[in-house]
Amino acid sequence: MCGVSDPASPASRHVVLPQADGAPYGSLRSRPTPRAERYALGKGLRQQVPRRSLAHWAPADGRRDVVEQVRTSHQGRLDRLVPVRIGRMTASPYGFLRGTATVMAEDFATLPSTGITPVICGDAHVGNIGFYGSPSRELVLDLNDFDEAHPGPWEWDLRRLAASIWVAGRQGGFSESSCEAATASAVAAYRGHTRDLAERPLLERSFEELDLDGLAASASDSGLRHELERAAKRAARRTSDRALPKLTEQREGRRRIVVQPPLITPPEPDDADLLAGALDDYLGTLAPHWARLLGGYTLVDVAHKVVGVGSVGLRAYVALLEGSDESDVVFLQLKQARRSVIAPFVHGDSAWHAHQGQRVVEYQQALQTASDPLLGWTSVGERQFYVRQFRNMKGSVALDDIDADALRDYAGICGRLLAKGHARTSGASMIAGYLGGSDKVDVALCAFAQRYADQTERDHAALVDAVARGLLPVERGV
Repeated sequence: MCGVSDPASPASRHVVLPQADGAPYGSLRSRPTPRAERYALGKGLRQQVPRRSLAHWAPADGRRDVVEQVRTSHQGRLDRLVPVRIGRMTASPYGFLRGTATVMAEDFATLPSTGITPVICGDAHVGNIGFYGSPSRELVLDLNDFDEAHPGPWEWDLRRLAASIWVAGRQGGFSESSCEAATASAVAAYRGHTRDLAERPLLERSFEELDLDGLAASASDSGLRHELERAAKRAARRTSDRALPKLTEQREGRRRIVVQPPLITPPEPDDADLLAGALDDYLGTLAPHWARLLGGYTLVDVAHKVVGVGSVGLRAYVALLEGSDESDVVFLQLKQARRSVIAPFVHGDSAWHAHQGQRVVEYQQALQTASDPLLGWTSVGERQFYVRQFRNMKGSVALDDIDADALRDYAGICGRLLAKGHARTSGASMIAGYLGGSDKVDVALCAFAQRYADQTERDHAALVDAVARGLLPVERGV
């Protein structure tokens, strides 16, 4: 559709550039490579990884059965919640895509890559961008899911974003040309903003953010502006004090979290004391001011609460903390952190972070301009967790409520935010040099996204068929 033919199998074209030795931080004693030289290095990579090769998609020889991949991903999850996860993944191809970052990582490892490895989100689909409250309580829009964040090929994030836009567009009933326009908008915005940020000093680009005023200026479509306003209003209402009457009740003279099986359940008896101790340990990972502040609260109750699609079945708890009276509350979320799905495929693995919760927190702070000040990490027994505010003015654009023009506009905003995240870490000048000023990468990744959307639909159908044959348990509509 996009006029790009498939090149030969690209596995041999994966180029690994030298990385910094030791820790993931630089040294103030080392001399940085000049920007112009880094740009030229990136441009030179086109000889080894032609931009047209980014259009390639065909299942690799020996690609693992997707149902088996899903079944493998259930190892270590709570058995009682696996049917809920399958129900959410079989609901639609987009639901399947949301739950299969691990499938994409395994697929993308076979595709052309320049070897430029900033910190990447690892799960950069269009639904993982949303609103949240900054430390100054201003609403901002940014990447907002980092369970898989890890140094890795920038192309993998852009590929996942592009494919998710095409799949979401089809789910919305849009034409293939509308899906192509939205996908091209995202890639072009990524390319243009990467080039712009690469020209700025690293410190200056680290303050780049998209608040409500900037968002309004970026949205040219009136329908999208209207949906952004609605989403922002919904997000602004998602705070701990507003959640109190919905999520809690009075039981035995004390406020308790409402139990709503199977989504909200009490913790296992042996876990209750461990969770209380884990929250005390978590305070030590916060900046001193925030540790002192939370030290003024008392833990009242903890419950297991199911979240997301890919995370269903992993341990995720919500903790109710109470201050000087019952109206002064904070909800914290403890979410189990496991090895990133990116880690097995990149040099260095996860050696820099023995604690996976710490990995999630540090890479979230690397990719976001402003992050939740209560981000921290802890362990519950042998399991590792990261901790964040549960109700922090979070919200997202309802993709089902926007038309094709609005999706195209919003996709461009998503591409810009992804570029901003990557440029905050490393490699922006080389990525900009590789991408260049033409639309060659836009065209190539549109072709890839259409092909991978087809693959996602085939994989989703295989999962639906496995459920129909009784190979996997399912609980729908939960």
